[in-house]
Amino acid sequence: MADTTSTRRRVKLYMLNEERQWDDQGTGHVSSIFVERLKGMSLQVRSETDGTVLLESKIQPDTMYQKQQETLIVWSEAANYDLALSFQEQAGCLEIWRKICQVQGKDPSVDITQDCLIDHGEHDEEFQEDSTIEDAPDAAQEIELPPCELSKLEEIWNIFTESSIQSTPIRKEKLSVAIENSGYIKKLLDLFHMCEDLDNMEGLHHLYEIFKNIFLLNRNELFEIMFSEETIFDVIGVLEHQPSSPQPSQHRTYLKETAKFKQVVPMTNKELLNKIHQTYRVQYIQDVILPTPSVFEENHLSSLTSFIFFNKVEIVSMIQEDEKFLSSLFTQLTSDDTEEAVRRDLVLFLKEFCTFSQTLQQDSRESFFKTLSSFGVLSAIEVILGLDDPQIKSAAIDIFSYIVEFSPSTVREFIMKEGQKQDDDDLLVNLVIDQMINDPDPVAELGGALQLMGVLKLLIDPENMIATSNVSLNAYYFNKTEKSEFLVFFYKHSMHVLTAPLYANTSEGRLSKDDFQSAQLQSLILELLTFCIEHHTFHIKNYIISKDLLRRVLLLLKSRHRFLALCALRFMRKIVGIKDDFYYRYIIKGSLFKPIVEAFLENGTRYNLFNSAIIELFEFIKMEDIKSLCAHIVETHMKELESVNYVSTFNSLKMRYEQQQDGLKDKLFDSTSVLRNHRYRRDARTLEEEEEMWFDEDDETEDLDSMVPVSDVLRSSLDADFDHINRYIGSRKVNKDQSRESPPRLFNNRSTCININLRNNSPNTSPVGSPATSPTGSPTIPCPTPNTSPITPSEKALAAKRAGLVGLVDYPDEDSDEEEEDSETPTAKRPRLAT
Repeated sequence: MADTTSTRRRVKLYMLNEERQWDDQGTGHVSSIFVERLKGMSLQVRSETDGTVLLESKIQPDTMYQKQQETLIVWSEAANYDLALSFQEQAGCLEIWRKICQVQGKDPSVDITQDCLIDHGEHDEEFQEDSTIEDAPDAAQEIELPPCELSKLEEIWNIFTESSIQSTPIRKEKLSVAIENSGYIKKLLDLFHMCEDLDNMEGLHHLYEIFKNIFLLNRNELFEIMFSEETIFDVIGVLEHQPSSPQPSQHRTYLKETAKFKQVVPMTNKELLNKIHQTYRVQYIQDVILPTPSVFEENHLSSLTSFIFFNKVEIVSMIQEDEKFLSSLFTQLTSDDTEEAVRRDLVLFLKEFCTFSQTLQQDSRESFFKTLSSFGVLSAIEVILGLDDPQIKSAAIDIFSYIVEFSPSTVREFIMKEGQKQDDDDLLVNLVIDQMINDPDPVAELGGALQLMGVLKLLIDPENMIATSNVSLNAYYFNKTEKSEFLVFFYKHSMHVLTAPLYANTSEGRLSKDDFQSAQLQSLILELLTFCIEHHTFHIKNYIISKDLLRRVLLLLKSRHRFLALCALRFMRKIVGIKDDFYYRYIIKGSLFKPIVEAFLENGTRYNLFNSAIIELFEFIKMEDIKSLCAHIVETHMKELESVNYVSTFNSLKMRYEQQQDGLKDKLFDSTSVLRNHRYRRDARTLEEEEEMWFDEDDETEDLDSMVPVSDVLRSSLDADFDHINRYIGSRKVNKDQSRESPPRLFNNRSTCININLRNNSPNTSPVGSPATSPTGSPTIPCPTPNTSPITPSEKALAAKRAGLVGLVDYPDEDSDEEEEDSETPTAKRPRLAT
């Protein structure tokens, strides 16, 4: 069945290009569904290859659809934007055609849903014969408008109707030029006055259609004419006589009598006043008078939207340049003598002023907010937030949001400066926090506590405190300083205000209040604190540990409002996810998994979000192999959790713990074996090899027979070298005597003193190559006095190597051995000297 439906709705999508040729846009499956973005029933085509959307076209009540050859539907979205759906099966084409006719209220038996104003038969030929369209009517031909007379109104209506939506851009352009050059709008308005005086309803209905099509021409030059001070009310009067309405509307009466322009501060600039009036009236035309967007496509009225946009830009610029006006505005706003009603109007005007500024470009907005800051807008907001009027507070919050969103650094700078002069209770940021936690309706859309929470996030977000890559180094360090200084300031002066409701509600080890409003406010506080954990690693960690904040938060697990309990659990999960040992030690020391385990067991076997969130927390600890928390949970809470067998999380956690314990035992056994079997005792043979390598370091190997006596200079040099070694060895021996408990056995005592006397006339020495022997038969080398000459690099390297070798075991017979060794004459290696 699914395959049959899929085949029935399989289509190829075609689009008419600029050369009037049909381009294949892809193959997919079509459906008629409601699209939220388009706010209506739409035709949607999804690609059969990757599922991407090839087409989303809203079915408009006045769009002309054509059904051709039983498998083809063709229509125009706009001028030169024609589309076609070619169905694989006739049944699919008929099904979609019925949906289109149902939306438009037409009979499905027809092949064209609207009256054809312009012959589109060429589309059939283009699609069937794959040929280009015939040339449009002569583009160079000028349009001649008939005389503006009552008898010609129907003819004028026909011309304007044919030249509106279905006409080519060139024809629209020429019609606009003809209307502008001939002053046709004013002539038509003269006819309107005649028809209104004569109560000629048919003529008034024709004029309505004519002006509706003038709007659809989408020409800014025509809007300038229609919206001038002299003509705008006449245009509004024409639009009051809609043919489908049984009685004409009263828009002019409303604008002239009901809608009143209130000047909270007198304006002396006449141009500014006229621009404000014009913008309000044009906005009224667009929002109230003109038909709904389903008839008036947004792209058909883009110039009207642009007209309003640029008017707002001009209004903001002119007010911004009027320093006298702004000075008077802020003076009255902050004055104690200002009446509450006047202050309310001033705040609402300032809010509207800031709303207009959102249409400005980046540079213009920056200049705008700098101007407001120079007049003390933040100080004014501080005063307003201290009032009791909810409407004024709401407007002040909106103004504050605009400023923070555009330039949070400006607000931070203001807050830190006022912190040097004011108490914590009077700080702007604390007033904002106080307003958030005391909001009577914390979930109000686009206002109240939720909006203020977003503003606070922007203020404490380190991401917008860091300089971008294209700024100077000085600016980077300035922003780094701003980041550190403001966070220190916030945690010192404001964090206690933010967490006060949480501490107050959990002061007795349980929840003092658990109503819905309190739960909502505390959930907002927890969301801000969770944001801090993610972005303020150092500051929030110190605050949580020093204030034992996590213990208070986990008390909220007992709330009857599950969303609040989930917020508390998310707070804990964020802390665990940071992977910080300080947090882990704090959790273990405070046994802070106990309330989580209790809440989990109290929830029982209910399969809900709370249950899944707790299991995910334990699963995360297992998967990330957080050893300290794993050991704590198994050793402290496994008796309560081992009965939970509908998931493998806790059994796996226990197995992971046992594996860790086995690994620790193996490591301990290996360390004991090393201490027992591996004594760090130097072998005499190894020592002799190192000494011989030192002697041979820079010498070439030669036979003893080839050696010759050394000159006096060389003898004195060698004496000095050996003296250095003996001095080093002597110092090592002194150190060993001073610290017996850790004796480094660097040398065999039989070779701890080396001296080679190379003087041939010495009575105690033998010639070179024949070392003297002791009575025991060992060569005797007397020790000289230490020399104070500098130690050579070779000696330093050797000393460094030997200094790192420390014996692991101290032998009990070391002292007696040393006494014997001291009495013996040390053996000496025969020096090998090269010429």
